[in-house]
Amino acid sequence: MHATCLTNWLGTVEYEQAWRLQEALATEIGHGQRPPTLLFLEHPHTYTFGRGGLAENLLWNASELAQRGVSVHWVDRGGDVTYHGPGQLVGYPLLPLTPGNLLAQPGRIPQADYIGYLRKLEAMLIAALSELGVAGERLPGLTGVWVQPGPAKLASIGVKVDARGVTRHGFALNVNPDMHYWEGIIACGIRDFPSTSLAELLETPPAMKQVVQAVTSAFGETFGYEMVSQPL
Repeated sequence: MHATCLTNWLGTVEYEQAWRLQEALATEIGHGQRPPTLLFLEHPHTYTFGRGGLAENLLWNASELAQRGVSVHWVDRGGDVTYHGPGQLVGYPLLPLTPGNLLAQPGRIPQADYIGYLRKLEAMLIAALSELGVAGERLPGLTGVWVQPGPAKLASIGVKVDARGVTRHGFALNVNPDMHYWEGIIACGIRDFPSTSLAELLETPPAMKQVVQAVTSAFGETFGYEMVSQPL
């Protein structure tokens, strides 16, 4: 019998509010007080920098950011700078990666588990995209999901695993966002590849609800969960 993963669609949520919610829920999961949880949401226009972020990868100045209504946050996930905004599906999986929350080294998740988790997220997104009629792929040495021709980046991934082995942050899949906002950053610190969206790839872009359903199904299959929708 599969373990249960709770899912919840939160609508549009300010970045700081969603970050605080992740912290609270991950603490409950780490103490065995809550099942694994997958949050779905959209953010207002936001740039976030991970632990490997470089300030020079932000191309718009403060005046331009204010005019465009973009907030900037430095956060505790891996990776460099990425964009979140309306029309982009953001998923925050809060999962215990280690049985019983026992780590090989106190306070640190084993590197193999961390990398394996990233690869599973990519595989999950590729499976969901296949259901939507899009062929996603990996690129050697890079994290995320890409499409041809290009290649162009369709989904970004950046995660944290805390001292109890619970994951935070997650993935961002471009459904139908305003792609002009990528002009304000060097996304993920990579100059060579553009970003794209389902709206640019498909004659008729899927509704956000349809994308959420495809991702939920693929997530359950990939991670071995029974997915149960439940309000917070």
